[in-house]
Amino acid sequence: MARFQFRAVRLDGETLDGEREAPDLAALRAQLQHEGLLVLELRPAGGLRARLRARRRRRLGRAEVTALTRQLATLLESGMALDRALQILIELAAAGPTTRVLGDLQQRVRGGASFSAALAEQDGQFSRLYVSMVRAGEAGGALDRVLGSLADYLERVAELRQTVISALVYPAILVAVAGLTVALLLIFVVPQFAGLFADMGATLPRSTRILIGLGELLRDSWWVLLCLPAPIALALERWLEDPARRVRLDRRLLGLPLVGALLWRLETARLCHTLATLLGNGLPLAGALDLAREVVTNRALAERLEAAGDELRRGRGLAGPLARHQALPPLALQMVRVGEESGGLEPVLAKVAAIYDRETRAAVQRLLALLEPALILGLGVVVAGIILSILGAILGANALVV
Repeated sequence: MARFQFRAVRLDGETLDGEREAPDLAALRAQLQHEGLLVLELRPAGGLRARLRARRRRRLGRAEVTALTRQLATLLESGMALDRALQILIELAAAGPTTRVLGDLQQRVRGGASFSAALAEQDGQFSRLYVSMVRAGEAGGALDRVLGSLADYLERVAELRQTVISALVYPAILVAVAGLTVALLLIFVVPQFAGLFADMGATLPRSTRILIGLGELLRDSWWVLLCLPAPIALALERWLEDPARRVRLDRRLLGLPLVGALLWRLETARLCHTLATLLGNGLPLAGALDLAREVVTNRALAERLEAAGDELRRGRGLAGPLARHQALPPLALQMVRVGEESGGLEPVLAKVAAIYDRETRAAVQRLLALLEPALILGLGVVVAGIILSILGAILGANALVV
């Protein structure tokens, strides 16, 4: 199944933009037409145009969804009815996308729709995993508890994501400073020596000619270099829209030293957090695994999980298929096997998630401990190479003069 973005029109003239899963574009078109929609546009989801359109519509961010979930859970736990809770949140929210989404949810609930159905109609604002958990909570009469679990889950995911992002801030600054330093040397320092060498009429070494050429390129065509990242990113994104290419790339990333281990730990923590939350809210294991697979960003790993899920539905258990398809690290597999045999899979998955949360943080710190001196050393080598290249040209010119 692939995700596609669509634009369609209802019979009453309302325009809908959203995302859905379907085997292919033709199947999705038939599905939308069966629902009485006039299809205007279909395309694979996740492209640059889709993200730009989403920004124009000012979609809810992750932090806003988490805050709304926590607030709604708190209000429902106090015994308040869903309609009244939504009204209070509308009154508290500032004007913008939050008010618009809450208003639409309230209108649909008042019209007789279930809360999960109303969430599903929000053009992809809430993930399929989110909607499925809410639906399970409605079926079990524990919507407040499910929303509380969802809020806990979203906060844990955000914390893990923020840990990785924060750890990468310093290396990113270091790379930017290193690039700026080299650019300044090539633009302002190297040309000063270029004029001197020209006056002396000396034949410059190849390395010095390359440096002078790079300096002239940066000085005369800097605007071209600034514009290059956008088309490169667009071309790379289009190249990765092919599922087979994306899977090959993700498989290679998993095989990289250090980085591959970090990615595997990060994906394992996400998967196990999600599975534990879903099982704790009453979803069956096979359905929970299908939903949890959506939080895995590495396509190669997602394919392994899909194959394991197929075996699970054929009655082969969970730990065995995961082990056969190498979908989890060895420690996680052993713990899942123990949890499955003891009948306590949910708490075991929560422990696995906590373990790999800690291991992810430790792996990030180890990677940074190697990356920072490597970046500093790399900058030193580049600067030393520039200086040695210029000194070599100066010494050659002096030899000619003598």
